Amino acid sequence: MIALTLSEIAGVTGGSLRPGGGRDAASVVDGVVTTDSREITAGGIFVAKPGEVTDGHLFAPAAVDQGAALLIVERELDLPVAQVVVSDAVAALGALATLVVARVRALGRLKVVGITGSNGKTTTKNLLRAVLERVGPTVAPRASFNNEVGAPVTMLQLTEDTRFLVAEMGASGIGEIARLVRMARPDIGIVLKVGLAHAGEFGGIEGTVRAKTEMVTDLEPTDVAVLNADDPRVAGMAAHTRARVLWFGHGADAAVRATDVTVSAAGTGFTLHLASGQSRPVVFRVLGEHHVMNALAAAAAAEELGVPIDDIVSALESVQTAERGRMEVLGRADGVTVINDAYNASPDSMMAALKTLAQIARPGQRTIAVLGEMSELGEFSGEEHDRIGLLAVRLNIAQVVVVGRGARRMHISTINEGSWDGESAYVDTADEAFELVTATARPGDIVLVKSSNAAGLMALGDRLGESFS
Repeated sequence: MIALTLSEIAGVTGGSLRPGGGRDAASVVDGVVTTDSREITAGGIFVAKPGEVTDGHLFAPAAVDQGAALLIVERELDLPVAQVVVSDAVAALGALATLVVARVRALGRLKVVGITGSNGKTTTKNLLRAVLERVGPTVAPRASFNNEVGAPVTMLQLTEDTRFLVAEMGASGIGEIARLVRMARPDIGIVLKVGLAHAGEFGGIEGTVRAKTEMVTDLEPTDVAVLNADDPRVAGMAAHTRARVLWFGHGADAAVRATDVTVSAAGTGFTLHLASGQSRPVVFRVLGEHHVMNALAAAAAAEELGVPIDDIVSALESVQTAERGRMEVLGRADGVTVINDAYNASPDSMMAALKTLAQIARPGQRTIAVLGEMSELGEFSGEEHDRIGLLAVRLNIAQVVVVGRGARRMHISTINEGSWDGESAYVDTADEAFELVTATARPGDIVLVKSSNAAGLMALGDRLGESFS
């Protein structure tokens, strides 16, 4: 974080300063800011956030032991360290992030890219980071730090030297993306896709559209909205922004587009066409045709930021995995190949993963899909699980293993659609799935493991990958 006095921190957060640990209002701090006491280093700031399961205040002593210089708390603690007492720790975290971004932006070098969408945010963020790091100091979130806590924690990593901030922005309700946009004030806002991910929390697809539109509504006329031309719901956002619109997609009307797409177990090849008219072939090692759209979005933003096409292509080609647990290839090519895509799942990403599984299989190569629940779909849950079961049959997936009661309708749908004899199996637990797959898989098989994170199948994917390695 940039250097700030305790007085400045108290002022921007609306808190009351309690000096301590040899520090007073004029003392300066510039260490890491975190809500996780395990991540505190000497001189850092620990934000004691009350949670649904536990209370961050309970971990404040550990943060002090780790060398915290300041605590941001909702009640004063009997600890020998300076404290800023606030009414809402999460709001204070956001206010502090807003100040830091504004201070660094005022230096005249910082450019901010915001990314949202029902799917692909983390992959696009990783791709864009890989590109931008080649031309300047870049801050981007780890994993999926994209909510009211993770996003400001990322923003607080800025220093005076930072040239690019990539801010991933997720939401579980209306107004949350708008709040993050006000913190970061993106120069470029990317909207990838609007789908049924978290639709239950938004009250339906139209609520999801309204939430994602928040990415572009507050952009200035000098800013750029990078929009998916292939998604009608995203395309409609052009009417709600004052920013210049830059389209990406597969169609000829998109300024940034892909042609000549080929898919194999080694990755995805395509020709990248940029808005400038330049084009280059790309050997993209991230598995799955659906990730080409994420690469296009990253390339569009990078060109807007002045990155040469050769650097864009070189960076895209250097990325081997979208993210831990996202189309992550495990096992050996001469044995059973495991694709662990169980970090998260929505109907769109589940369909994309199954289509990829079918696409990359060579003639005669057996495909196995181990599928768990797609969470947060609300009233759409039943019909969407049915659709996935039907799709698995229509794609001729050789073996479906459905795990957990929340996903059981997928199993019923595969049976009803295909009248299979054992090609679809249902088990209650990941352990049962492991036993079934290891007992029946044979060299040359490709095994996809896909579910929402809440279903807990990512560990199963890792376990299968280790078993077949």
